[in-house]
Amino acid sequence: MKPVLFALSCALLAMPALAKSKDPAPSAAPNTLTSKEKAAGWKLLFDGKTTKGWRSFKSAPFPAEHWVAKDGVLECVGGKKVTDIVTEDEFDNFEFAWDWKMTAKGNSGVKYLVDEAMSQKGNDGIGFEYQLLDDQLHPDAKKGKDGNRTAGSLYDLIPASKEKVLHPVGEWNESRLLVDGNHIEHWMNGVKLLSYERGSPDMKTRIAESKYKDIKGFGEVPKGRLLLQDHDSEVYFRNMKIRVIKKK
Repeated sequence: MKPVLFALSCALLAMPALAKSKDPAPSAAPNTLTSKEKAAGWKLLFDGKTTKGWRSFKSAPFPAEHWVAKDGVLECVGGKKVTDIVTEDEFDNFEFAWDWKMTAKGNSGVKYLVDEAMSQKGNDGIGFEYQLLDDQLHPDAKKGKDGNRTAGSLYDLIPASKEKVLHPVGEWNESRLLVDGNHIEHWMNGVKLLSYERGSPDMKTRIAESKYKDIKGFGEVPKGRLLLQDHDSEVYFRNMKIRVIKKK
């Protein structure tokens, strides 16, 4: 063996064995929380098996004929008599995260800070709405102003950013909503879609020019429920979790 090769071989043999690298911690399965999420105060709003924690809008029973929990998914099956569902608990300052997907031409939404008492003449929940929509095929995407009825938008008030990433129909999207005092943000698939301040001059102007203009007190509710909209479309939810922001 040549001297150089012999020296190199000896050096390699003298080196300590490298420690095996550890595989990264597996991500949490759907409808579960990681230890880090639990430590941060996150709680599930859907356990993947039951409808615990949810009920019909303005009614105690859960509308089992319209919403079904199966295979780790909460599915709105639609129907002629639409029935929204709301959380049993109310929230004021929080971060809400969820996954969603829908079928072609689908339409739904997540309304927040919903006060059921404001809906005196019907069963349509009143509150800010994070729009869920098939932007390609549903006609609502072309209505409103500047795209403020497309997926991720603050419905009829603020359009989602043009930088948004919306996965095709049938694929899951990850959404997040932040309500921190008067500051609110919409996120989708890791992209911030919009932010606004409740009670600001800009928001007052937007509300005055929207479909909500004649609703007294719209946007002023300090604490309310989360609402999943039944818009006679098949829509699917999972990984619904919430973190309450505690104020000092």
